[in-house]
Amino acid sequence: MAKNRNRRGTTTGVEWPTVFLILGCYGTWLAAGMLLWQAYPVAALAVMALMVALQSSLVHEVLHGHPTRNARINEALVSLPIGVVWPYRRFKTIHLRHHADERLTDPFDDPESYYRALWQHDDLSASMKLLLSINNTMAGRFVLGPLLACVGFFIDDAKQIVAGDKAIRKAWLLHAAGLAVVLPVVQFGFGVPLWLYVLVPVWLGQSLISIRTFAEHQWSEHPEGRTVIVERSPLSLLFLNNNLHFVHHKSPTVAWYKLPALFRARRAEWLKMNKGYVYPNYFALVRAYAFRAKEPVCHPALRRAPEQGRAFVPRVRARSVNGLGTAPVPAEPPKE
Repeated sequence: MAKNRNRRGTTTGVEWPTVFLILGCYGTWLAAGMLLWQAYPVAALAVMALMVALQSSLVHEVLHGHPTRNARINEALVSLPIGVVWPYRRFKTIHLRHHADERLTDPFDDPESYYRALWQHDDLSASMKLLLSINNTMAGRFVLGPLLACVGFFIDDAKQIVAGDKAIRKAWLLHAAGLAVVLPVVQFGFGVPLWLYVLVPVWLGQSLISIRTFAEHQWSEHPEGRTVIVERSPLSLLFLNNNLHFVHHKSPTVAWYKLPALFRARRAEWLKMNKGYVYPNYFALVRAYAFRAKEPVCHPALRRAPEQGRAFVPRVRARSVNGLGTAPVPAEPPKE
């Protein structure tokens, strides 16, 4: 199919590999529940978990403007929330603010930071400090990460809805409409108990994604050195090549299937640019950090004490993986 280009050189045609992958993801999920569950329930749950993880990666791809240039069409393509937890529009708003690379890892300005402010951390209970420490190991992130992230997110969004945030309320209403389709299909179409679906495919799907997110960002004095490159992984398709995360952050509008070629064409330059924050594969991360924290819970440089004002103002209230925080308002805020 011929593709036109706009003034910025961005492809304006439909990115069919992404469309077909979305259809394949939902189709495989349906097949696992309708055809596989009765005869091979363990295999069915495993396949559904993989599809939940893949759909999460596809949501990430879509919110960056793929596979069409029409945001409504893109949203509709991933509107069925088989992963249950994250409203699409909330994730879009939060994640696009995360792409302010100058503020990456800041406990307040980066809504996806896993660091805590030292002064906040000091006020936590001993049990919560222990949980956060465990969560900074790879095994802990795999097991506890989904629960800790979801609880903080739900509490924060509930508070903001009660406070009158209409955009967040609308995002959750749209999400509820999607769940009104997905949950009856799981319970009555598949015959899978909802509690089992949440505890296995949903939880395990998020845990699989945590393999990717565990080391995506670290603190560095150089903003370029804060984002990882994992060169090779059998999970690349599941992650839509976001193991090459630095390349994605530098080229967020490039389609997932073009990232490997983009990386290979300038490999030495990419590795130099990101200050050597590189791993050959995820097995290297598992060996090094399965039961050892890769990062401290408290940010090693920022937010060591309460501060009044910073360079990025105004801020808006936003969910972080550790609960309530703030995020800078981007020059062009994402539309809900």
